[in-house]
Amino acid sequence: MSIFGSILSKIFPSANAATAPAAPAAPVPAGAPAAAAPPPAITVVDVEALLDGMPGASSLNWRTSIVDLMKLLGLDSSLDARKQLAGELSYGADTSDSAKMNIWLHRQVMTKLAANGGKVPAELRD
Repeated sequence: MSIFGSILSKIFPSANAATAPAAPAAPVPAGAPAAAAPPPAITVVDVEALLDGMPGASSLNWRTSIVDLMKLLGLDSSLDARKQLAGELSYGADTSDSAKMNIWLHRQVMTKLAANGGKVPAELRD
């Protein structure tokens, strides 16, 4: 699994349920049109509240630090892991400038969490 995929699964654990097998459908009489399946319900996750409620959140600066965010989620926050995440998110600048990369990564992760159904305060997004 990608690093960003791991972040998503920590924030949206129910997203893994989407891959669970569905219950068998009721038989459709011959010649009758099949009813369209209803779209899956979208659950909005309050990312800020979720992260604030995690053990250790009060001692980490996850709101501005990608390293602390990854630590809070129990993920590898090493430079190599962050460079891999930068690659996954199409970071176009030099990864040797880790401070610049880290700021960009944090903003991108928060923006992508919002795009995937997370309620993320505007000041944490791009």
